[in-house]
Amino acid sequence: AGHCPLVETGPERDPLPPLGRPGAAGGRAALEALSEAICLALDGRVAGIVTAPISKEAIRAAGSPFPGHTELLAAFTGTKRYAMMLVGGPLRVVLATIHEPLARVPALITPRVVRETIALTWEAVRDLGLRRPRIAVCGLNPHAGEAGLMGREERRIIGPAVRAMAAKGVPVTGPLPADTVFFRAARGEFAAVVAMYHDQGLGPLKTLAFDTGVNVTLGLPIVRTSVDHGTAFDIAGKGVASPASLLAAVELAATLARHRGRA
Repeated sequence: AGHCPLVETGPERDPLPPLGRPGAAGGRAALEALSEAICLALDGRVAGIVTAPISKEAIRAAGSPFPGHTELLAAFTGTKRYAMMLVGGPLRVVLATIHEPLARVPALITPRVVRETIALTWEAVRDLGLRRPRIAVCGLNPHAGEAGLMGREERRIIGPAVRAMAAKGVPVTGPLPADTVFFRAARGEFAAVVAMYHDQGLGPLKTLAFDTGVNVTLGLPIVRTSVDHGTAFDIAGKGVASPASLLAAVELAATLARHRGRA
């Protein structure tokens, strides 16, 4: 009681890496810590995982084939269906596609992807215990396609997927224009918004909650939250980094664990 249990991970094979510089030693340390945390969570010895930012350059130098936490967590837990949800201020945003070049996004938006993302969002808002778990889905094109004048993905793909999920009892509506839906969500009309691509969803969220945003991986058999910022090597050791996002991530992980009955 009153103490924080610590777990050492891996042998001390490497000297400490230089402060504020990514490298293989730091990447190995991060991967070993994450692997141990996943094992503890899968064994039920911890209620959830909260991750600090990871350097993609460092873990690649350490030999990891994964671009980041999310993909590694999915592979280690055998998860095929997963998504990234960002929580900050009044917004909860789920991404249909994550770290993809914008030119590739239209081809990646399929009926299955949209349906699965809506399903994961529906599970998430229930895990959060929200009383009005209504979900909005963004269109891909300006004005949600303007009846086909600015793109046909809304009519051919997104709209039918939304209707299919609504027919299953999910309180979802869309596709809606992305330039107004976040304003409506921030005022409480929607519990969560499904965005089609990274910057469509994260731009509004970070505008409203830059310091307190939290990343949640949906679809995993374990609770995992993370800070919504990068490693910021340029300010390492200067004493100016804000802990706000990390504190918010810990609080949200505790909330999710309680609602899943793992407290």
